[in-house]
Amino acid sequence: MLLRRVMFLPVLSPWSRRTTQNLLPRLPAVRLAGFRTNSAGLADVKERTLIAVKPDGVQRRLVGQIIRRFEQRGFKLVGLKMLQVSEGLLAQHYCQLTQKPFYSSLVEYMTSGPVVVMVWEGHNVVQSSRVMVGATNPAAAPAGTVRGDFSLHVSRNVVHASDSLEGAQREIQLWFQGKELVEWDCWDQTLTCEK
Repeated sequence: MLLRRVMFLPVLSPWSRRTTQNLLPRLPAVRLAGFRTNSAGLADVKERTLIAVKPDGVQRRLVGQIIRRFEQRGFKLVGLKMLQVSEGLLAQHYCQLTQKPFYSSLVEYMTSGPVVVMVWEGHNVVQSSRVMVGATNPAAAPAGTVRGDFSLHVSRNVVHASDSLEGAQREIQLWFQGKELVEWDCWDQTLTCEK
C-alpha cells in the first residue's frame, strides 16, 4: 500500500513534483529508432497493438470499462477514435476471412454500429492484450478477461485485439494515419517499465 501512495504523489503535491523532477534526470531515456535505452544501456522495445471495441461493446456502453483495464495494466494510449466502419476497410482488416462462410454476417455485424479503435503502447503489449481480452469464444474465456466478463456469444465478442506484432503493425496502418497517433512521455513508464 505504501508503494501506491508513493506512485501517486507526483499528482498530489508540490513537494512530490520537485521530488519527481529530481528523480527523473537520474533515469535517462533516449529514443533510438523506436527503442528506448535506460541508464544501464539496455534496449526497451515499446510495442504497439490495436484494440477495437466492436458494435456490441459500444452499444452496451463498455468502452470506458475496457479502456480502464488497459490503463490499469499500465499501457499507454496513443490513438483513439470512434467511427462507422466501411466495408472496404473491413475487407482489408479481415482479408484472411473473406472466403469464409460467415464473412458476410461478420461484415453486417461490424457495420451495424460505431466501433471505437485504440492503439496501446507498452512492453509486451500484443501478447498481454490477447491474454486480457480472452479467447475468441467467450465460453472458453476465463472470468477476469474482457470476453469472459462481457461477451455473450462468439459472434458478439465485444472486442478485437491484434494477434501478433506483425498483425498489429498492419492493422494500425489500416485504421490510423501516422498523424493520428500521439507521441508522448508517460512519467510512470520510466518508473515501471524500463529495466
